[in-house]
Amino acid sequence: MTVRLAVFDCDGTLVDGQAGVCHAMEQAFVETGLPAPDRHQVRRIVGLSLPQAIRLLAPQADEDLRAEIDRQYRVIFRAAREAGQLVEPLYDGIRELLDALLADGWTLGVATGKSDRGLEHCLASHGLSRHFLTLQTADRHPSKPHPSMLDAALADALALPEQAVMIGDTQYDMAMAVNAGVRGLGVDWGYHTTAELRDAGALAVATSPAHLLELLA
Repeated sequence: MTVRLAVFDCDGTLVDGQAGVCHAMEQAFVETGLPAPDRHQVRRIVGLSLPQAIRLLAPQADEDLRAEIDRQYRVIFRAAREAGQLVEPLYDGIRELLDALLADGWTLGVATGKSDRGLEHCLASHGLSRHFLTLQTADRHPSKPHPSMLDAALADALALPEQAVMIGDTQYDMAMAVNAGVRGLGVDWGYHTTAELRDAGALAVATSPAHLLELLA
């Protein structure tokens, strides 16, 4: 039986999570005595694992300082989530897209730079936990664009690379797809440009969830 597997990035693809990420990163830098990074630069690293993101945002910091930024970020982000202050709205049309793919026989997964806890909370808050067979996070894998997350998703779904597609809004997602031998489809409502997505290997770039459904069909 052929298994068609669609693996989604989370922040910038399923949900708009930039506000929480930017706030936590800015506060983490301030708490460690560094100037807050530019929000545009923070949005650029959404999707990477936290250590890799901090390495890019604070290239001059030593490992101990980066580790403290990491710790502060996790504390601040968790506190916002537990206080009900974390806002991660679904993009318009995403729920309908996921429902349509399931109805058409697709198996769904997520590959994200979020933690296990962060992803589980995000999906549960939108009632989407049962939509996905496989969930791959930065807690258990190297940062994108390493193919480890997609390799694990393929194994979970018993799918072949040629039967799978990676859907995301950043060049890291598209490069990960290339590295895993999986087709990459970009979306233009996230944090990287259409040109960047194509340059990184996207076969096409969707302009809306409805357009993405057409591409997958």
